[in-house]
Amino acid sequence: MAAAWLAGQAPPAARPPGLLRILWLVTVAAGHWGAAASGAVGSEETPKCEDLRVGQYICKEPLINDATQEPVNCTNYTAHVQCFPAPNIICKDYSGNETHFTGNEVGFYKPIPCRNVNGYSYKVAVALSLFLGWLGADRFYLGYPALGLLKFCTVGFCGIGSLIDFVLISMQIVGPSDGSSYIIDYYGTRLTRLSITNETFRKTQLYP
Repeated sequence: MAAAWLAGQAPPAARPPGLLRILWLVTVAAGHWGAAASGAVGSEETPKCEDLRVGQYICKEPLINDATQEPVNCTNYTAHVQCFPAPNIICKDYSGNETHFTGNEVGFYKPIPCRNVNGYSYKVAVALSLFLGWLGADRFYLGYPALGLLKFCTVGFCGIGSLIDFVLISMQIVGPSDGSSYIIDYYGTRLTRLSITNETFRKTQLYP
């Protein structure tokens, strides 16, 4: 006993009785956790193509309707364009099939916003307001017959009403009476009206 103690081994009375068993249980548990983690990594599910990051796919430009100047498949203010994953990308396409893409296959359809138009041209409205606004032609064209008749009888409110309407129509503040948007060139200059809704908020100004 003394020789064993001198050789560097603790005497039996000094060793904790359950220490080896505790160490063994910890080692086994760690092994099980490591195997489970490696199994989870190995069985990682293939992502959907619409979840790819920017740069891993490219989307085509929408096909524009010449009459409406909006995407041909515009429905409920939303249109869809074809998107192609980059070569050697593996993901689930719009049908749910796992595919190895070469860059020529459609992976998913990306929704883009579009506008509801009903035949009212922005250029025609501005031209009528500029040249025949004093006769109320702009208001008749946009679907406001009462205001058009009033402008006709008062010669555009003595010119003041014609000037105001020209500014409002040019800034697209006044639009068609049915709530639709003007027909404006798709790749031309458009004004975007910003408003505060439940989806937006006004950031609090921080003062030093």
